[in-house]
Amino acid sequence: MTTRAGFVALIGEPNAGKSTLTNQMVGAKVSIVTHKVQTTRARIRGVALEGDSQLVFVDTPGLFVPRRRLDRAMVAAAWGGAADADVIVLLVEAHRGITEGVEKILERLEQIGENRKIALAINKIDRVKSEVLLALTKDLNERFPFTDTFMISAEKGFGCDALRKWLADVLPESPWLYPADQIADLPMRMIAAEITREKLTLRLHQELPYQLTVETENWEERKDGSARIDQLIYVMRDGHKGIVLGNKGETIKAVSKAAREELEEFLGRRIHLFLQVKVRPNWLEEKERYSEMGLDFSDGNA
Repeated sequence: MTTRAGFVALIGEPNAGKSTLTNQMVGAKVSIVTHKVQTTRARIRGVALEGDSQLVFVDTPGLFVPRRRLDRAMVAAAWGGAADADVIVLLVEAHRGITEGVEKILERLEQIGENRKIALAINKIDRVKSEVLLALTKDLNERFPFTDTFMISAEKGFGCDALRKWLADVLPESPWLYPADQIADLPMRMIAAEITREKLTLRLHQELPYQLTVETENWEERKDGSARIDQLIYVMRDGHKGIVLGNKGETIKAVSKAAREELEEFLGRRIHLFLQVKVRPNWLEEKERYSEMGLDFSDGNA
């Protein structure tokens, strides 16, 4: 039996649907998905099987104009993921079309695109009429020689099977890179932290955009099959701590409950989750925080 395996980098602007597509392809929630842009920080890999092929998805941070150290590290991680991949898939939102950000990505792809299979996936196709879709497809393919083009709805799953099958066929012949039952190469500690950060992002909306991070400080397996998870939420100011805690601790309780319930569903067992909020004014400049997020601190240098 000939097996295939390789890395697939999903790239695009923030909110293009990369995380949603990763989860759709893998069939499980391995990447944080929220209504806010730039929520994916680390290069989360989801592993999917299609026939005799193993597809390892690199869900990169959205590509945008970086302004802070964290931004620069995230963009460097995104292009690093693309450069290391066997196949690249560019996601473009159908209703937004060719933005300035998409044009910049196309320019960069020209530099790394030699002898590389690069597919175009136009996402959220249910938001536009067919003539708009066809014009956008034609325009993008005139600007860059994509290996193939797919029209998809990552959220609804439309077109995703065809994309997954194409990827399975074009990956290099190789033994599988991960055990057959593994869906992500992130440590569970990091996935747990991402789940809690997602719940905070959803709950707080605009109040604390990117000025907090979550780390799993301790993970204790218990004899009854459950696990105790202790997490630290780092914020930059005392005022932020009050926002995360909420009136009489209501916000942190709601976040803890939502995160615990999702963790229990994800892991299939009982979880005891304990959250603590700490003020660290300079966490965005601390090397250890970047390591926890799977980012390279030095990539944030100007």
